[in-house]
Amino acid sequence: MLIDLGGRTALITGASQGLGRAMAARLSASGANVVLVARDEARLRATCSELQAEATGTLMPVACDITDGPARDAAMAEVAARFPVIDILINNAGSSRRGPVEDQPRAAMVEDLDLKLLAPLALVQAVLPAMKAQRWGRIINVTAVVGKTPDGGSLPTSVSRGAGITMSKALSRELAPWNILVNALCVGKIKSGQWERRHAAAGDGQSYEDFLQPVATTVPLGRLGEAEEFANVACFLSSDQAGYVTGTAINVDGGLCPVT
Repeated sequence: MLIDLGGRTALITGASQGLGRAMAARLSASGANVVLVARDEARLRATCSELQAEATGTLMPVACDITDGPARDAAMAEVAARFPVIDILINNAGSSRRGPVEDQPRAAMVEDLDLKLLAPLALVQAVLPAMKAQRWGRIINVTAVVGKTPDGGSLPTSVSRGAGITMSKALSRELAPWNILVNALCVGKIKSGQWERRHAAAGDGQSYEDFLQPVATTVPLGRLGEAEEFANVACFLSSDQAGYVTGTAINVDGGLCPVT
C-alpha cells in the first residue's frame, strides 16, 4: 500500500531513537513534515541528519522535556511559528519502570503517570484547536501490551500504560465528530535501545542475537519485532487509508498478548 502523507505535519515525542526514530523515518519518507521531540538536543540533531537522505518532508528537531510545563509550552510555541497545524500527534515518549511494589514510592507512580498520561494529554490539548478547525486529525498514543495484561512486578508501567489505552478510547469517542481519529499502539517485544542496554548490562559475552533468543521463544512468531514494522502500522494509522479506524488499541507484538 502506497501511503502519501504529503502536506501533513506530524509531531512525534521520544523521537531521537528507537520506535520514535523509526516512526519519524517512515512518516517523513512518506511525505510528512515531522517535528521530532526529545530531551537530548545533540542526539535529536544527529537523528535528523541521518534521516534527511530519505525524507521527502521537512524535519524539525525540538529539544524538550515534555513533563516540564513551561518548557513544553515554549516548545509548542516554537513549533507553531513554523507549522501552525499539527495534523498527526504521536505520543511516544516513555519508560518501562517496574519492580516490587514495595520499592515503588509515590513519586515513582506520579512521575510515570506524568510522562505517559498527563504530558501526552497536554500535547493533545495543544494540537486540538487546529485539528478541530480543519476537521481532520490523527492521534496515536504508544503504549504497551502490559497495559492489557499486567504481570507481577510491573508497577508503575502497567498502570500508566493501561491508563493510556483508556485515555485513547475516551478521546476517540469525544473527538469523532471532528474526524479526529485516536488509537493506541501497544508495543510487545520489539528490538530497541532498551534491549540493547539490557544486553550490555548482562556482560556475559553473548552476541546480541543469542541474548535475545530466549526472549524470542516467548513470542508466537518466534522473534522480536523490528522498529520499522511498528512504524509501518503507525504510518497507516496516520493516513487517509485508516479513515474508519478509531478507538482501537492495536497489539504490535507478534501474537504475544492473549488480549485483543
